Amino acid sequence: MGKVAVIFTGGTIAMKQDPNLKGAVPSLTGKDLLEIIPHRENVLEIETIEFGNYPSPHLTVELLEELREVVEKTLKRDEIKGVVITHGTDTLEETAYFLELTTNFDKPIVLTGAMKNSSEAGYDGPSNLIDSLTTASSEKSKKRGVLVVLNGEIHSAKDVTKTHTSSLDTFKSPETGPLGYVDSGNVYFYRNVEKRQYIPTKKLERRVSLLKVVFGMDDKLIRFLVENGERGIVIEGTGRGNVPPKVAEGIKYAISKGTVVVLVSRCPMGRVHPSYAYEGGGKHLESLGVIFGGNLSGQKARVKLMAALAYTSDYRKIREIFEEE
Repeated sequence: MGKVAVIFTGGTIAMKQDPNLKGAVPSLTGKDLLEIIPHRENVLEIETIEFGNYPSPHLTVELLEELREVVEKTLKRDEIKGVVITHGTDTLEETAYFLELTTNFDKPIVLTGAMKNSSEAGYDGPSNLIDSLTTASSEKSKKRGVLVVLNGEIHSAKDVTKTHTSSLDTFKSPETGPLGYVDSGNVYFYRNVEKRQYIPTKKLERRVSLLKVVFGMDDKLIRFLVENGERGIVIEGTGRGNVPPKVAEGIKYAISKGTVVVLVSRCPMGRVHPSYAYEGGGKHLESLGVIFGGNLSGQKARVKLMAALAYTSDYRKIREIFEEE
């Protein structure tokens, strides 16, 4: 017996087809969603929290900070075993990683959603919600960080990403594989989470941007961002972490103005490393003061830099945060 709180934020899991608009729109409440899953009386008590009904691209920094506060307040209650958050899949991994970095609970925090809306055949919302409730209520899920549960798989917020625009098994952890899975109402874990990183902040720095590098790119976007007050820029470089010469000039300018620049790769797998010493190569960028973002994706590196800058303006501490991983 135990109580799990379900925080409903919206997303495809809470949508259905509008015949006039000929597309899916927010429609279902948390109560509606719980009514269409098999009842779990005498097994689990569920508390519902209606946070909102947002398509996940509509979520803002302010809303994520508010959501974090709701999660923290809820988990501090002794009777709550864990929290499930229903969320749109488009930005789910960013919210999950934000919560991973800025909360510090042994109790499970589980995010889930759906790839099909409630009007479509094969609607996956109910099964994903059931699996998430099972995971959040399990003693095995404690001390594993923030989890993402869809399509029967359990993933770490640090590792998971959305890999396909429409497939039901879109959420994958390309370099590590899933932490575990849910099968017939039971939770199984393949491995432990060896280390968690915690940044003690409740806020995110708004003025952080993400730029993707392509061949022939110049520095005008970087200079525009710096001149308009951006405090941090994440660069998705090529390969091991390299950029065109003109981009390198922009990075040098940004750093000279006090803007923190973090480098990751636009490749879906692998780490950035200062391997190349030519102009714009990783070794050159390292000499300019660029911080290397390990194997993080661009969107997660941005979340991490937003949290790091909200916590401190000390360049050395920010670099240590990224080196710690």
